[in-house]
Amino acid sequence: MDRIEAFKSIAAQAGRGELTFPTNVDATLKLQRALNDPALHADDAARLVQAEPLLAARTVAIANSVAYNRFGNDVTNVRSAVQRVGFRTLNALAAAVIVRQLDSKITRMDLRLKADQLWKHSAHVAALSQVIARRVTRIDPDTALFAGIVHEVGGFYLLSRAEEFPGLLDGEPEDWLEHGEVPIGRAVLSKLGVPAAVMEAIEAMWGGMRALPPETLGDTLMLANDLAPFDSPLHGRAGATTRQSAATIDFVIGDGTLAEILAESAEEVSSLTAALY
Repeated sequence: MDRIEAFKSIAAQAGRGELTFPTNVDATLKLQRALNDPALHADDAARLVQAEPLLAARTVAIANSVAYNRFGNDVTNVRSAVQRVGFRTLNALAAAVIVRQLDSKITRMDLRLKADQLWKHSAHVAALSQVIARRVTRIDPDTALFAGIVHEVGGFYLLSRAEEFPGLLDGEPEDWLEHGEVPIGRAVLSKLGVPAAVMEAIEAMWGGMRALPPETLGDTLMLANDLAPFDSPLHGRAGATTRQSAATIDFVIGDGTLAEILAESAEEVSSLTAALY
């Protein structure tokens, strides 16, 4: 089949719930559901996290990032890290592990490089979203972090299936944007149990309408997506153009401006990105 038919075929399968995930994703999904239990005690959460080495490492790294460790008191164990970051951030980190596991079965080097670039983009968007939420839009920063982590999960799923369809990514990025991004993204986000508010924010980003200054979670995510220093490899030249135009964005926030806030928060963004990456 040609590229367009391949996109439509993957999207149709996804829409029917016929998603092909690596086996380790299912295990982490079960872990994530356990972490979402409101009756779960912090000690039990720490034990669950310790059973997943990648999640344990990310949790300690995030706990010691500038955003969560403002006084320079590093933690050295998972239990202390869980107590510091809280369950909502822990849920975002579990999602980060799931997203990275989606590309675990990719063997082609060109696809692995695209997956790595896509995660670099996602990590920057997540870190910027957290800072913008906390300092500009005044919405929940943990939810914004989570939204940034999962906003390209459909792209990771596509890359995980690309070896089955030779030439799938050889054409123009517009083919992915028109025939794949929305239906595949919706299906994978639904499979991951992403909350409605985050789904709405990502839908808003796909729609491309935002307010400046930003007000909502969707506005926050779109602004972070535009400001991220690395583009999605699936968006190609369109992403590069957007990033160039984003460099001119500035507006007044309280007694400062967006540019000043981003400059002041540069260490936080860098630290968060490194912890996620």
